[in-house]
Amino acid sequence: MMNLLHATVLGSGSPLVILHGFLGMADNWKTLGTQYAEAGFEVHLVDQRNHGKSFWSEDFSYTLLAADLNRYITETKIGEAIILGHSMGGKTAMQFACTNTEKTKKLIVCDITPSYYPPHHETIIQALNSLDLTSISSRGQADSALESQISDYGTRQFLLKNLFWVEKGKLQFRFNLQVLAAKMEEIGEALKPDSYFNGPTLFLKGDKSNYINEENYRDSLKHFPYATLETIENAGHWLHAENPKEFFDKTINFMKS
Repeated sequence: MMNLLHATVLGSGSPLVILHGFLGMADNWKTLGTQYAEAGFEVHLVDQRNHGKSFWSEDFSYTLLAADLNRYITETKIGEAIILGHSMGGKTAMQFACTNTEKTKKLIVCDITPSYYPPHHETIIQALNSLDLTSISSRGQADSALESQISDYGTRQFLLKNLFWVEKGKLQFRFNLQVLAAKMEEIGEALKPDSYFNGPTLFLKGDKSNYINEENYRDSLKHFPYATLETIENAGHWLHAENPKEFFDKTINFMKS
């Protein structure tokens, strides 16, 4: 029996699959997921491998992540879906759309492109590795321990959402830190040159983020010739969390157009 991804399903209607980013989880999308459900979509908030409540594996590549998603969509008999992915989830979404065009109705890619991104999460990985969870008994304690290395409060809260009580008195992270730390190069990997998706595609960028620029967006059009680019104001890389209203409006317009 192959491992099936864990997911939370909200609402009913046209299928929409949402993929979180690196060190995130499906739960990060619950508020927006509920709004999409209220707007008439059957929303699948998916935990990718080594994240959230999904299975852990030593193996990690976008080919595998897209295959995980394909298995989930096949097993749950979704058929054709709108696929929305943020950051690492955006890379999975692009890979999936290019290899499973018949199952991809529309594609939404949030603050990432098909280009190669060099590893840039070292500070976060180091900080997380330095946490001694055996001596920490609350999220607040963990926050204090991380503060000297990760100054941004929002980033710390995002990471600490992954802490859970594995048993009484024992905290653990939901993400597989060991494997993810070892796979930083794979996480930045570019889409293969011969990958194409000719369906409707929306790229969204945060106006304060530098993940999407003129050059890498131009390259994106080689893979996604029918893509358009929209900017979310007053938002960085976590554009869906920093400006959820504009994010929702722009995505729902595209999904329903």
